Amino acid sequence: MKVLWSKSPSTASEVIEAMQDRTEWKPKTIRTLLNRLVQKQAVSYTQDNRVYAYFPVVSEDVCVKSETQSFLKRIYGGALKPMLVNFLKEEQLSEEDIKELKKILDHKTK
Repeated sequence: MKVLWSKSPSTASEVIEAMQDRTEWKPKTIRTLLNRLVQKQAVSYTQDNRVYAYFPVVSEDVCVKSETQSFLKRIYGGALKPMLVNFLKEEQLSEEDIKELKKILDHKTK
């Protein structure tokens, strides 16, 4: 999806080329993934002769929100606090990260 969000429409060959640096998947696997994304209506395509140009139907923001909710439900039973506590205990945060987190929390309390 990131390939299509960054440049679309893209042909399957363009997606395969872009993904060569990111994964060891074979071209057939990437084509299968594109077909499954079309079936799930996350991606659509236009056809010019035998060339398919794929483009995302779902925005990156919508996808990230959906995946975040799914992750929270599967791993933490839908509870945000345990995930945040675990994250804050385990991760090394920069001063900038801490300031940004404080800003977000301050905004939430208003």
